[in-house]
Amino acid sequence: MTTKPTVEDQASYHQLLGDVRQTIQSARHKVSRTVQSSLIGLYWEIGGLILERQERFGWGKSVVERLARDLKAFDGGLGVSPQNLWFMRQFRLEYRDEPILQQLVRELPWGQNLVIFTKVKERDAREFYLREAAKGSWSRSDLIQQIKADAWSRRGMEVANNFHRLLPERQAELAAASLRESYDLGFLGLDTPVREREIEAAMVARIRDVLLEFGHGFAFMGNQYRVAVGRKEIFLDLLFYHRFLRCLVAVELKAGAFEPEHAGKMNYYLNILDAHVKAPDENPSIGIILCADRDHFEVEYALRGIEKPMGVSEFQLTRKLPRDLKKHLPGPDRFLEAIEIAKRTKEAK
Repeated sequence: MTTKPTVEDQASYHQLLGDVRQTIQSARHKVSRTVQSSLIGLYWEIGGLILERQERFGWGKSVVERLARDLKAFDGGLGVSPQNLWFMRQFRLEYRDEPILQQLVRELPWGQNLVIFTKVKERDAREFYLREAAKGSWSRSDLIQQIKADAWSRRGMEVANNFHRLLPERQAELAAASLRESYDLGFLGLDTPVREREIEAAMVARIRDVLLEFGHGFAFMGNQYRVAVGRKEIFLDLLFYHRFLRCLVAVELKAGAFEPEHAGKMNYYLNILDAHVKAPDENPSIGIILCADRDHFEVEYALRGIEKPMGVSEFQLTRKLPRDLKKHLPGPDRFLEAIEIAKRTKEAK
């Protein structure tokens, strides 16, 4: 007679299933990275050959176009169009004196590399995007969104959370890397003052852009997500699932500044999620309190007695001008001066 597996046995099996799936996925990823690195190495060599011959013989653009035509029969899907050959040449030219960056480019597909060396010109910014894109497995669209949001300028900012106290080391590192100091929600087109429900509705309507801003790995599960608890029910503002953290992520929106009681309420929500929604093979749920403003010391003390993993981040509804553009714009005094000159000129006529 076969004994029916207990609840504990079922949980152990689900854990085994999850571990085996993760092992298979990891092996596939290693194979993919090997192929990817070889292709980047090939493009590097081709770009070097073209650049070296042009510098030695003074050849111009026509040699690249001829080379593309003559190589067409041997292409084999390697992308030897004239434009791509020029990109390979630029790729070699941009990084030939950068040994550190030469190693990093092999961690990314050609499409992501193309975005970085054509759209980002500062050396340290390139290193930042190369490292972050590889670490976060950013798609090409993710990377473009991060560059548009000027993630480089927002790097290194302090993020308030309790992950390292409550999660295993590896899980804590992944969770901390997934949480940002500030989220740029300027694409929602909202002006302050604004109500939380308006922010929520706008985020749901532009969920694709929200997912790009949140980063790779987030999957949207719903807004005003209902969870029944006995005769009562709770409604979460936004609920996500993170593929790589393998956990539920609850997001609560606060149109004003962070208050300590927000952490207590999120702790309550996470307890309910873990008890009634989380699958046996999933990691503990994580909370993100997204507010318009916060005080780091207040957040630090509010999270000290909290038992569930959560972080507190700010959101911005107004896009900031890039620093390199802002410094060239005249200040208020210059504007007033220009208006006065225009006025006098009109009166003189």
